[in-house]
Amino acid sequence: MIRALWTAATGMQSQQTNMDVIANNLANVNSSGFKKSRADFQDILYQTTRAAGAGVDGGEVPTGIQIGLGSRVAAVQKVFTSGDFVQTESELDVAIEGPGFFQVILPDGTDAYTRSGALKKDSTGRLVTSDGFPLIPEIVIPEGSTSIAIGSGGTVDVLLDGESTPTEVGVIELIRFGNPSGLKSLGRNLYSETPTTGAPIAGTPGEAGFGSLSQGFLEGSNVNIMEEMVNMIAGQRAYEVNSKTIKTADEMLSITSQLVR
Repeated sequence: MIRALWTAATGMQSQQTNMDVIANNLANVNSSGFKKSRADFQDILYQTTRAAGAGVDGGEVPTGIQIGLGSRVAAVQKVFTSGDFVQTESELDVAIEGPGFFQVILPDGTDAYTRSGALKKDSTGRLVTSDGFPLIPEIVIPEGSTSIAIGSGGTVDVLLDGESTPTEVGVIELIRFGNPSGLKSLGRNLYSETPTTGAPIAGTPGEAGFGSLSQGFLEGSNVNIMEEMVNMIAGQRAYEVNSKTIKTADEMLSITSQLVR
């Protein structure tokens, strides 16, 4: 009976983690370029009291006896499906239609990757993220630019004051990974490379394996509120059932302890 108490407790712990994942998804429903997470569960150790195939009285046990000891969270995986595109009409907002990440450099000199294309200009004219991290390769918008055009292939053209012909100032590159689900979340809509992602592959938007760019749009979160609400209800009920199992096991232990010869 004690075994049932601990087994149900692992189920409650798993559902607590599941609820944490769901809560983070819902908290970021309006975060630009956010990718939802999904908790994957697995069963844990089994106690074998009789092995399948054991010989008994000249015969063979067909199934055996194994008692499971609960569940645990095996992984929390990022789901990199595309979010909805929102038209902003801002010339520095860029959405990636398809695979790929923008590459930025952090203050410590390391590279990071993001799907959020809410770009800004810093005091020197560099294209940076909302936190001031510059794009790689660096693109500088000259002073006196009256308009900025970002093509689907990543080319950045500006129209300088007093000129009628656009001037190309750089090309936005994209990065892709063999296993994007292995990326490490850093917060601020940023990810970093891990040993499981494979080496980053740079390319031009629109090439094979890379998405194209859309100026004046932002990619929203890929969180589906209704789906998360259903998952929340299912997780809550699973938590309740496991707590009911603990209560029932406790009641059975109480009955046993009250037995009188």
